[in-house]
Amino acid sequence: MKENNLINETSPYLIQHAHNPVNWYAWNDESLKKAKDENKPIFLSVGYSACHWCHVMAHESFENEEVAKFMNDTFVNIKVDREERPDIDDIYQKVCQIATGQGGWPLSVFLTPSQKPFYVGTYFPVLDSYGRQGFGSIIRQLGQAWNEKPKDIEKAADNFLGALQKTETVKITTKLERTILDEAAMNLFQLGDSSYGGFGSAPKFPNAANVSFLFRYAKLTGLSKFNEFGLKTLNKMAKGGIFDQIGGGFHRYSTDARWLVPHFEKMLYDNALIPVNYAEAYQITKDPFYLEILNKTLDWVLREMMSADGGFFSAYDADSEGIEGKFYVWKKSEINEILGDDADLFCLYYDVTDGGNWEGDNILCNNIDISAVSFHFGISEDNIREILTNCSKKLLDVRSKRIHPGLDDKILTSWNSLMITAFAKGYRVTNQKKYLDAAKKCIFFIEKNLFDGDKLLRTYKNNTAKIDGYLEDYSYFANALLDVFEIEPESKYLDLSLKLGCYMVDHFWDSETNSFFMTSDNHEKLIIRPKNNYDLSLPSGNSVSCFVMLRLYHLTQKEKFLEIATQIMESQAQIAAENPFGFGYLLNTIYAYLEKPTEITIVNSENSEICKHLFTKFMPESILVAISDKSQLEKLTKFTFFRGKIFDNETSVYICKNFSCSLPLKSIDQIDSHI
Repeated sequence: MKENNLINETSPYLIQHAHNPVNWYAWNDESLKKAKDENKPIFLSVGYSACHWCHVMAHESFENEEVAKFMNDTFVNIKVDREERPDIDDIYQKVCQIATGQGGWPLSVFLTPSQKPFYVGTYFPVLDSYGRQGFGSIIRQLGQAWNEKPKDIEKAADNFLGALQKTETVKITTKLERTILDEAAMNLFQLGDSSYGGFGSAPKFPNAANVSFLFRYAKLTGLSKFNEFGLKTLNKMAKGGIFDQIGGGFHRYSTDARWLVPHFEKMLYDNALIPVNYAEAYQITKDPFYLEILNKTLDWVLREMMSADGGFFSAYDADSEGIEGKFYVWKKSEINEILGDDADLFCLYYDVTDGGNWEGDNILCNNIDISAVSFHFGISEDNIREILTNCSKKLLDVRSKRIHPGLDDKILTSWNSLMITAFAKGYRVTNQKKYLDAAKKCIFFIEKNLFDGDKLLRTYKNNTAKIDGYLEDYSYFANALLDVFEIEPESKYLDLSLKLGCYMVDHFWDSETNSFFMTSDNHEKLIIRPKNNYDLSLPSGNSVSCFVMLRLYHLTQKEKFLEIATQIMESQAQIAAENPFGFGYLLNTIYAYLEKPTEITIVNSENSEICKHLFTKFMPESILVAISDKSQLEKLTKFTFFRGKIFDNETSVYICKNFSCSLPLKSIDQIDSHI
């Protein structure tokens, strides 16, 4: 089959379309110039490799010879991987929201040669159906309008551009007070599903930052219902089909309210964000169940998502052999054959029936307590757990021989940074060295492969790093460096985080709106310079940057960082209180700011009992640094945070809050009395 211009790209999503009859181009100077030179409109198709409906539209329309011919004759056709180019995706998703009230992928946008949108939608069936225009009809009508009604096209494009520019509005400054958190918590709680946890009905997404905020608000107020709701959410997710019961790791979202039927793709970022929730749940409850889910998830990432040199791949597709979920589901007869005498017990525990719980197949989920299974079979709970573990291993071995879903093996700086944070948090609560090792190895990978001088790059594949980093790349990596630094305080981690923080201030900051742009001042210029303040599937780059600034201020006492963090919080606090669903991460930062971060330094971390006590204590407002040797401390005295600390022969803990520090504390009782 003939190749098109995408054949030399590194993005797996673009390569998926390299043999389409559509003469696709990547977004680059060549394709944009071609549109201008030939005065052709641009058809922009944005998606990602694990996107199910992207595959459907590709099969129906982009593999259709007749449709492709018309596209090639009429448009300059450009494919964009939204994971590589979040700026392009952000701009035109906003246009889609303006035009249709919703967005998503595939994103289908028709542009003038100057990149201004004039028609937009998401998935289109190839033929007219159910009252919806088909893609074939749309491209013919728009092609005709381009030739016959150019003024109408230009007017529509100008209207979209005007509306788009208005979305980047100046926020009203709000005083940072406890009432912000009160209003946000009440509004968020009202969105909660009291039966199954989570927010809204269906589809239902994990929303990790919002769960973290409820945990923090419960600590602030002593109101247990907020903790209980967060824990219920995590319990239901862990027992539902959204969690891969035998392999570990979370699928993207649940198509139903009960967390049973997932959209089966597995994204690296979900499996970085969600484990942090389970680490916090363990700190709050000390229930080993949460550690079990954390371990299963992080171990899945280590086993299936880690490259040989320490970076982490992006995603697994939902489909295998062209069928969504086929890799993960089971027939009862298949399980009976594999497990033999243990099959009945396994099937009872994981809701496996002859008729199945989804389209004739079984998605493994757990709706019954282990005590009930123990009573039913007359076997101890410990023996039940052992049998279930052995059965899971057998099924996992069989499943591993199936045809796997497609792997998107590009390595993204921002998502890898989230993974570093997850491993650091995982190490804190489990003390499993492999998690800290994975975090440090990934830092080394990014340092080695994803820097161009002082600039951070976005994506890496086939020994090639490219695309200037976005705000999320800088902020997530700076934050991850601080997470590892707190565990292993080598000066190099703090130095690099500080360098990245300064770079963000110098090249991303917008003093007019008191927020950061998504792109640096030396990035490719698009029709607008985008800015994103909302948490979507990922935390907002502005919110994470704000948290980084706050942490850097406390470690270095550089006032500029506190000034910027405060300005971001003040500019967005009111909208966060009114619409907390999209501002979970920022609310967590406001919580830390209002609670005035507790600065805790463990000097000589030899006393494992003290370290474990502090590491497994829920202290989300704290900056906790554990120094293992004298040379570490000596190198860090250039930073204000570490001055005045003395390295002793026994473990000492210094606690500072509100510009006042304790004397060296030597016992857990003394420590707890100061926290």
